[in-house]
Amino acid sequence: MSVVIPFKALRPHRQFVKAVASYPYDVVSVEEAREIVKDNPLNFLHVEKSEIDVQDLTGAEDESQYKIAKSNLDGLIERNILFQEKKDCFYIYRQKAGSSAQYGIVAAISLAEYESGEIRKHELTKADKEHDRIRHVMAVDAQTGPVFVTYKAQDFIDRRVKKIVESDPEYDFISDDGICHTVWVISAEKDIAALKKAFAEVHVLYIADGHHRAAAAAAVRRLKKEAKPGSGREQAYDYVMAVLFPHNQLKIMSYNRAVTNLNGLDDGEFLRQVRGRFLVSDNFSLKSPSRCHEIGMYLRGRWYRLNAKDDTYDKNDAIKILDVSILQENLLKPVLGIENPRTDKRIDYIGGIRGVQELERLVDSGEFAVAFSLYPTSMEQLMAVSDAGKVMPPKSTWFEPKLRSGIFIHLLTT
Repeated sequence: MSVVIPFKALRPHRQFVKAVASYPYDVVSVEEAREIVKDNPLNFLHVEKSEIDVQDLTGAEDESQYKIAKSNLDGLIERNILFQEKKDCFYIYRQKAGSSAQYGIVAAISLAEYESGEIRKHELTKADKEHDRIRHVMAVDAQTGPVFVTYKAQDFIDRRVKKIVESDPEYDFISDDGICHTVWVISAEKDIAALKKAFAEVHVLYIADGHHRAAAAAAVRRLKKEAKPGSGREQAYDYVMAVLFPHNQLKIMSYNRAVTNLNGLDDGEFLRQVRGRFLVSDNFSLKSPSRCHEIGMYLRGRWYRLNAKDDTYDKNDAIKILDVSILQENLLKPVLGIENPRTDKRIDYIGGIRGVQELERLVDSGEFAVAFSLYPTSMEQLMAVSDAGKVMPPKSTWFEPKLRSGIFIHLLTT
């Protein structure tokens, strides 16, 4: 059973939504964010990544950024850019890139189920990033961006969504990166009741992206309960805002790797060791793998195809069968000496949306010695890891398009 409920979203008036909608806080740097917002005072990065408005930021512990986030959010409300829904609603959020579209239900999901493991995760969180989001949520008293959640597709939910989107949308705009964002408000009681009942029959929800948001929301819930013990009835902070997508509509892109040096090996010795661990083909013209257990490698201006040998990984282990694990255990660790890919400064991760051209640029520049293109992790693999209660290696999945922040805000005090 999954507890999925409607909520009174704080959201932009229609004429402001395109200006307000922003990238999530963690996919752009401070410099990139400042460039994005320089001519747009309404962009929600002023709330989500408020350090862009701090002139002399002293570091991660600078509390002024959180006060500014609160001030910026209050300003959007006071100027009537944002308003709060009068009744609890669900929302349908469609993202369309070219001919590909994904339809998610915007809702609030139970943090009690998150903490009990009924909402499953596949990623570890970093303490500093989690702490940052906790302070942000506590300061603004709101969840300012949704958690990206998936579930095994259900025919009834698909049919209900299909019928609702035949009506006129509340929002429909194209962001600067060419992604079309469309939103429908679900306010009819019969539709709300039907969706709540349908999700109650969904056995498991999976966090696809947004692990730090979810972990921070759970921590804030604990803090607020400790501050007011025995409050009894459920509060807004008992839930976290999420967009729930059926698994068969989502697309995971590869998360590629680049390494700064060959661990003291010359090119010839490095290639000799790689050939001892993989089936290696020269002149890999495709550059990007077309199937599982195939890896592209770019070295000194040439592409090679690496195929995993059958006896080098465990087909029955949800983690070891992943291509990111095969690369780590058979090349990055034994050949390049990268023992811990979470902390080793010699390795960098490049989202698949940047293409193999970025891998070539990094190596050709001399900044990196070798780069690897990977086949994307599948949704089935992600769910298998989550079901096994295991954690994926770092940077195993890259979801695209990214959910925009600022279209929906979940206030913790209404």
